[in-house]
Amino acid sequence: MSDVNIIEDALVRVGLKDRAAFDLLYDRTSAKLFGVCLRVLGNRAQAEDALQDAYVRIWNKAGMYQVNGLSPMTWLITVARNVAIDRKRRHRVTAADDLPVDLRDPTPGAEARVIAQGEQARIAQCMGELDAQKADAVKRAYLGGESYADLADFYDIPLNTVRTWLRRSLISLKDCLSR
Repeated sequence: MSDVNIIEDALVRVGLKDRAAFDLLYDRTSAKLFGVCLRVLGNRAQAEDALQDAYVRIWNKAGMYQVNGLSPMTWLITVARNVAIDRKRRHRVTAADDLPVDLRDPTPGAEARVIAQGEQARIAQCMGELDAQKADAVKRAYLGGESYADLADFYDIPLNTVRTWLRRSLISLKDCLSR
């Protein structure tokens, strides 16, 4: 049974309030959904809270999920993303109502900027050493939050090839950055 089918089956069983299926669904999807929440909110604590809210919503709304042959991750990611966006909007309104307590300049100092620029240049140089397609796959997976399955579909290659590309690319980046 493929990962998509396992997630889809678990989601259907969660709709029937099956706790074991919910545990399985959480184990298989929480890392990806946390990444979505973190990307939207940019704050780890808020992303963790949003992830919890998303799974509560998934538990309550799983019965509405319809098996349609598409990836169930799309539905799950949409739920998580919407929860995170709602949380961000609520926080923005609350933050706008409060007066700032800390009036220090939040921008990094000159030393921190120079260090960050140097690290950014090293990462860009190391990414440039990768094959263009593999560098794009790394960016899509680790910056864009795309799953291995999404990348396999996008590049029209087997799933295990995507895993190999990413693993080898990360090893190459690590080696390059350690020089």
